[in-house]
Amino acid sequence: MEVSEMALPDNQADDQPQIPSNWLANFLPMFIGQQLSLLGSSLVIFALVWYATKQTGDATVLATATTIAHVPYILIGPFVGAMVDRWNRKLVMIISDLIVALATAALALLFAFNLIQIWHIYLILFIRSLAGIFQSPAQSASISLMVPKEQLTRLGGINQATQGLISTFSPALGALLMELLPIQGVLAIDTITAAIAILLLIFFVKVPQPRTDSQKELVTVKSLLADVRYGFRYIFGWRGLAIIILIASLLNMVIAPAGNLLPLLITEFFQKGAQELAWMEVAMGVGSIAGGLILGVWGGFKRQVVNILLGVAGIGAGVLFLGFLPSSAYWIALGAFGLIGLSSSLANGALGPLLQAKVPPEVQGRVFTVLSSLSIAMMPIGLYLSAPIAKQFGIQTAYIVGGTLGLLIVVFAALNKHVMTFDRQSPDGITEE
Repeated sequence: MEVSEMALPDNQADDQPQIPSNWLANFLPMFIGQQLSLLGSSLVIFALVWYATKQTGDATVLATATTIAHVPYILIGPFVGAMVDRWNRKLVMIISDLIVALATAALALLFAFNLIQIWHIYLILFIRSLAGIFQSPAQSASISLMVPKEQLTRLGGINQATQGLISTFSPALGALLMELLPIQGVLAIDTITAAIAILLLIFFVKVPQPRTDSQKELVTVKSLLADVRYGFRYIFGWRGLAIIILIASLLNMVIAPAGNLLPLLITEFFQKGAQELAWMEVAMGVGSIAGGLILGVWGGFKRQVVNILLGVAGIGAGVLFLGFLPSSAYWIALGAFGLIGLSSSLANGALGPLLQAKVPPEVQGRVFTVLSSLSIAMMPIGLYLSAPIAKQFGIQTAYIVGGTLGLLIVVFAALNKHVMTFDRQSPDGITEE
């Protein structure tokens, strides 16, 4: 069945809540709260990755931790999207942040009482991921009903710039805090930032709900499965959307290992320590800020697909370049990571707004969770393929392979008409004149 045959009735597709003129006053508290929460999460991830690296020095341990954190996305992602499209999205975000805060507090207690083991970290990462899989699509699917369509791309750029600021300062801040505080003190900061995000959502933000008949129905296994089937049929009935999601997934498989192997690149290849790892993250953050500001001020090319592919090409080129550097070229590697950060902002800052503008709000939860589930499902595959390559042939070989494959995927996308005309396609996959 084609997507056009499954189109929602006009009273659902068109009769959505109107965005008020003072939309920024409503949106800004949610944006600030979530960025603070992201800062806390970044400190947690930095602390745990460095702890695991120093304790084991094993790429397989890092790959296992990443895999476990991604299991919820792989197993229940599409079901979560169907639930997010039915449930109160504001409540979903609040409960998700609360679970993250409680899980991190439990981990801090384990460190405080010297009871920590690697499997504890795996478990807490799993719980945090389980909460995050609800929070992220609920937030993404709400934005198109809170922000005017003409502002989505600029907002995407500002969001990338803000995340770049966090990426720039959180590693250095994390390294400093780990010098000043025990690791449980660093983890406690995440609990505080999550609490602030929750309070801002409760008292200052009104999150509109898309108007769909399904929200009036009792949620049963049968209705949930029907929603999931609809989501997949919607996506794969729209060929351009399906190909973009599959390309994003493959890119995650070939590019993501470069980031996950970074601690080992620093310690084993460049023979550096925590501070140099932090500076590498800072370089990526500075690039992200620059890319986000460029996109936020300029708005990018009119065809968002061009912005996405240019960004991905820059990421692939940066990863490939790292693979050919000598061990004495740490400072040049900082520049490569700056390019990767800038390119990531261009790609990610354009992809989210493009989907928010093209996909109807009442199915965005399912589309975003299918995108994240398939993308994340590919990451462990890439990690487990790259880990033995890194062990057998060296860390740099994994970067060369990943960067080369990333560039080849960009070439394929650029030659595919369903991808290159996506900006002008209607939700039935027909290219508009």
